[in-house]
Amino acid sequence: MAQSATASDAEVIMRLYELRREEKMRTARNWFAARFKGIKSAEDLLAIAPLGSDENAYFRMVLSYWDMAAGFVNSGAVSADLFFRSGNEMLLVWTRASEVIQDLRKARNNPLAYGDLEETAAAMVRWMNGRAPGSYEGFRKVVLA
Repeated sequence: MAQSATASDAEVIMRLYELRREEKMRTARNWFAARFKGIKSAEDLLAIAPLGSDENAYFRMVLSYWDMAAGFVNSGAVSADLFFRSGNEMLLVWTRASEVIQDLRKARNNPLAYGDLEETAAAMVRWMNGRAPGSYEGFRKVVLA
């Protein structure tokens, strides 16, 4: 059985939520949700988010934020169960960006890039499907539509 979440875990979740409300981060998240669809390669990414553009900064901001938050889960600094219950945005980001991340890893010769995001997303998929079998496939269809 998973360890119970603590008040400290809840404080971290709330702080992560507050950071998502920061103006620039909100702009980046809105861009990602509205525009980052069907991107399968680094070439596709550069077509919608050229180097030096605000959009490229938004992409990097969103992915690095969720990779950082996922690292808290992977390291045990915050309860995975509480993190998963707090929303699906991290999983949306991984689901949409996973293919381009594979391409970026190859281009950068860094198989570890966004590894915390990938690890936590896989755990969240198991968590979702364990509670409601098939729920991730339904989520995935909506996110990728």
